[in-house]
Amino acid sequence: MSTTATPDPKIALLRHAVAALAYRGGKPLRGCPEGFADFRAAPGTRTPAEVLAHLGDLLEWAASQVRGKSTWRSSPPLPWEQEKARFFAALAVLDRALDGVLDGELDGELPGGAPAAFSAEKLFQGPIADAFTHVGQLALLRRLAGAPVRGENFVRADIVAGRVGAEQSPPALEFD
Repeated sequence: MSTTATPDPKIALLRHAVAALAYRGGKPLRGCPEGFADFRAAPGTRTPAEVLAHLGDLLEWAASQVRGKSTWRSSPPLPWEQEKARFFAALAVLDRALDGVLDGELDGELPGGAPAAFSAEKLFQGPIADAFTHVGQLALLRRLAGAPVRGENFVRADIVAGRVGAEQSPPALEFD
């Protein structure tokens, strides 16, 4: 965690949002039925694998913004297990970049004294909010594919900034 006396509360909140994204994103990714990655709800819609690839792209783009160089790429989907690993790896890279801002490694400036190229608000309203939308799509696709994810009272969830891997706390209060 941060070594600065007054960490930026906006960046701290972004780190919590990234941890919430890991927790919520993990739910529709666990216990998927065989063939789910290629399920197509209707002609012209994205498959879960395509949605998950887009999620990885969004998170990598967000991390590039934090590091001062906004770089976008559209990736074709990897095999399902690899794409899931990419999602959590991209969350970890983004979390480390945000933690670097809190620790003063990217303290509002980039190497060479250039000002940071992102604002917390823009990062949240763009790639992070979009990622939450796509996690919801994965949950909906699970339901349409006949393997619904249980609902949960996320206020009670044990979500901690920095915990962004596939291993998460068990749900505190799920419901059907």
